[in-house]
Amino acid sequence: MRLHKTLVGTLLALIAFAATGSASANSLVNTTPAAGATLTSSPSAITITTQSPLIDVGNSITVMGPQGARVDDGTLTVNGTNVVAGLKLLTVSGIYSVSYSLLTDNDLPLEGTYTFSFTAPSVITSPPPTIISPSESPGNTPSNSVGVPTLIIGLILTAVAVFLFLIFYAWKLITKR
Repeated sequence: MRLHKTLVGTLLALIAFAATGSASANSLVNTTPAAGATLTSSPSAITITTQSPLIDVGNSITVMGPQGARVDDGTLTVNGTNVVAGLKLLTVSGIYSVSYSLLTDNDLPLEGTYTFSFTAPSVITSPPPTIISPSESPGNTPSNSVGVPTLIIGLILTAVAVFLFLIFYAWKLITKR
């Protein structure tokens, strides 16, 4: 009997250990511009690469200039393990601070801050705007999100099933009398 309990306990422990999976936290792989870099031309974006794929919502990157004003333009694009935040044209020399909070499925947020330096040129010029026709426009089309419609359909089907069950149950109660 004692051997039986030991075997069952060992088997349950092995199943519990195997079910937990590997515990690996997301980590930072690369940043562009690099942490601590000194730039002489204004970058158009901040790119952060992580070890694990990121989810499309809930991520944030904030870039603060040397005078305490935000210099990111508010755009954020997630593509697998890369997240790109657009920047306004940098015109002030100094240290810029990048703060980020990045999310993956079933993991804690990857949060942190790093800095880079920017030395503004004496004359700042911007390239002339490029006109893009609508047919050449890079796709800003929304992703094919089937999660919400699928959830709504599932809820409707569940409500219909519960309704039919209640009708059947009420019919059974009425016919028993």
